[in-house]
Amino acid sequence: MNPTPPKWPYPTLFAHRGGGRHAPENTLAAMRVGRSHGFSAVEFDVKLSRDSVAILMHDDTLDRTANGAGAVASIDIARLETLHANRGLELTFPDEPIPRFSAVAKYLHGLGLIANIEIKPCPGREVETGRLVAELTAELWLDRFVKPSVSSFSPAALIAANSAAPDLPIGVLCEKPADEHWRLAAELGAVSLHCDQQHADADLVRATHAKGLRLLAWTVNDAERAGELMRLGVDGLFT
Repeated sequence: MNPTPPKWPYPTLFAHRGGGRHAPENTLAAMRVGRSHGFSAVEFDVKLSRDSVAILMHDDTLDRTANGAGAVASIDIARLETLHANRGLELTFPDEPIPRFSAVAKYLHGLGLIANIEIKPCPGREVETGRLVAELTAELWLDRFVKPSVSSFSPAALIAANSAAPDLPIGVLCEKPADEHWRLAAELGAVSLHCDQQHADADLVRATHAKGLRLLAWTVNDAERAGELMRLGVDGLFT
């Protein structure tokens, strides 16, 4: 049986999309709000504009979170930077922009925040997104002691990221762990497996640790459940 990896520089709690529901998700404001609530680590999503600029955005379209519409993959960065990522929170955050990944990296350095970066490719752009996000991450965190962990649901994106920046810590994202996820983690030399919290139990913790991986769970917004998962030995929670 392999021991749990001895080196793990990340805290237990990651602020999901930066500020949870207290700020526009995946924005500079979200990172600031997460920090103000005492978090030392944040999770956020990165995808590409039509002209291959890395931005923070979860959905494939703008409609849910921004004052615009349409597929992100069809819109250039010049247009995206005229929009606000504040839908539903316009009064509190009237001018919050869709941020470039590079701007967020610099902001996190200033706040002293650790990152988990989820590669969230638009359909058909898995390899390109994985490669570019990994290259940027390696460059933007070059002089930082703790590198971000890079995760994705997309095997193609993770394989491309690992090829482009093999020293970055990799996390395999899934809903419920299956053989394919264990195989991918082994192939990439991943450090962690990230699953839906409802599937996290003592058996999964033991199995994950036995494979030399850490187990992280998403998205945990109930304090009682968070405490239960931590007692089971889950290594990190996105909340």
